[in-house]
Amino acid sequence: MTARPTHTLCPHAPVPALSSQGLIGVIAPAGPAALDTDKAIAWMRARGYSLRVFPGVYQTDGYLAGSDEVRLNDLHAAFADSEVDAIICLRGGYGTPRLLDRIDFELLRNNAKPFVGYSDVTALHSAISRYAGFVTFHGPMLNADLLGDKQQPTEFSFFNMLRGQVKAGSVLSHPVAWPLTTIEPGIAHGRLLGGNLSMIAATMGTPYEIDAEGVILFIEDINEPLYRIDRLLTHLRLAGTLHKLRGVLVGDVAGVDAIALERLLKQTFAPLRIPVLAGWRSGHCDPNLTLPMGALVRLDAGNKVLVLEQDVVIER
Repeated sequence: MTARPTHTLCPHAPVPALSSQGLIGVIAPAGPAALDTDKAIAWMRARGYSLRVFPGVYQTDGYLAGSDEVRLNDLHAAFADSEVDAIICLRGGYGTPRLLDRIDFELLRNNAKPFVGYSDVTALHSAISRYAGFVTFHGPMLNADLLGDKQQPTEFSFFNMLRGQVKAGSVLSHPVAWPLTTIEPGIAHGRLLGGNLSMIAATMGTPYEIDAEGVILFIEDINEPLYRIDRLLTHLRLAGTLHKLRGVLVGDVAGVDAIALERLLKQTFAPLRIPVLAGWRSGHCDPNLTLPMGALVRLDAGNKVLVLEQDVVIER
């Protein structure tokens, strides 16, 4: 079985590779968290990198890391800073949707560089894909992941992807210790987009919703019981989003019984006759593997393989 044909997709632009001894900028576009700056600097230095921490990282405004103005300024400043080679988010939480209608996407497009995060940062991945057109990375954040001593595949996947060691034609590595599950077999080619399922649903009906036409949708979530996952998927089905997809890659859905989730996924996606592969370790999990958002990929759900079909970074 292969996915039904849809329109031809153009690749999103690759971004400059993270070179050795580069400078990584840290921003907090969503929620606050206490950063052990000395620990973060030492961690990066041990791997050959230096760190630039933007002001909002040290601020708290209720459940936000600084005011909207501070967080937006940090996002713009990190992209505009020619010395910053890549940007990593401090944490998720909530806050990025409040920035979407004020982002200068032309500034981001003209200063494209690796941008990494997940969870609430999903809103930024979707918006950058739609309005700036370059590849971003659904991957580990500084506090919970890189400084949180997550298992080695997290760091390995992060640096391999950003340094350009995963090239067009590469099979994206997935650790054998966490078996994948074929929900619906088949092969699909498309642009990989998505992230946190709750955030994908929350942006539906806005100018920043995911552009699902011809997409292989990646979804993950945490702290949502099965009936809420059902409700979120039903929302996307009724909105017509699921019918535009070429395939689905399901990441970690923390806290949900695997057998019950598999049954729900079959109920949801079998009528669409598209390939669905579940169990990919990316999101609120350990390890947390890096995925290139906006990149062209091939999903072979029957053989449990995801292949990168374009370079996502280029040498500086």
